[in-house]
Amino acid sequence: MLELYSYFRSSAAYRVRIALSLKGLDYRVIPVHLLRHGGEQFGEEYRRRNPEGLVPALAEGDRILTQSLAIIEYLDETHGPAILLPPDAPGRARVRALALHVACDIHPLNNLRVLRWLAHELKIEQAGRDAWYRHWVELGFRSLEAQLQSPETGLCCHGDEPSLADCCLVPQVYNARRYDVDLSAFPTIARIAAHCESMPAFRAAHPDGQPDAE
Repeated sequence: MLELYSYFRSSAAYRVRIALSLKGLDYRVIPVHLLRHGGEQFGEEYRRRNPEGLVPALAEGDRILTQSLAIIEYLDETHGPAILLPPDAPGRARVRALALHVACDIHPLNNLRVLRWLAHELKIEQAGRDAWYRHWVELGFRSLEAQLQSPETGLCCHGDEPSLADCCLVPQVYNARRYDVDLSAFPTIARIAAHCESMPAFRAAHPDGQPDAE
């Protein structure tokens, strides 16, 4: 049995839950609350599993995997037919670029630990932190929207079947809505997200349906 150390609102954990659902894999969620008791991810027990003190982490037997994109590619390569990356090298490069745009260029600037540092160390009020969040998401979405203006984009980010890129896009759109980002400026992103969110695998991975949802 695969075990996913997860927090329901973590977009990185959300990506992996989507991939697990798309692959049809059974797994058990082990909640790691990122706020309770100063953050359970910093506890000694969890840090033994993931020294980074971040979620997600995936346990398969004695093996512990970290970093959401590495976990997803591992699952795609080792469990059943590969479906989350295209069979051709240019397609794989494009899907990885779209995924990394979200996971490396947008998400890190809005990660919980960054927002908490802005609040506790720089003493920035909530309105300022929200403005910070929206600025970086909107900046990233503008370039992502342009990248998606391609004949290779279909119902999903690349063609008509969900890929690694969609596993990353949908959680970022979920977070953007939480911070009142106006998605009307990004019609392709909004369209793809809506299509994916209608699929059973994406619905099963949604934060509201997780065992630790609040």
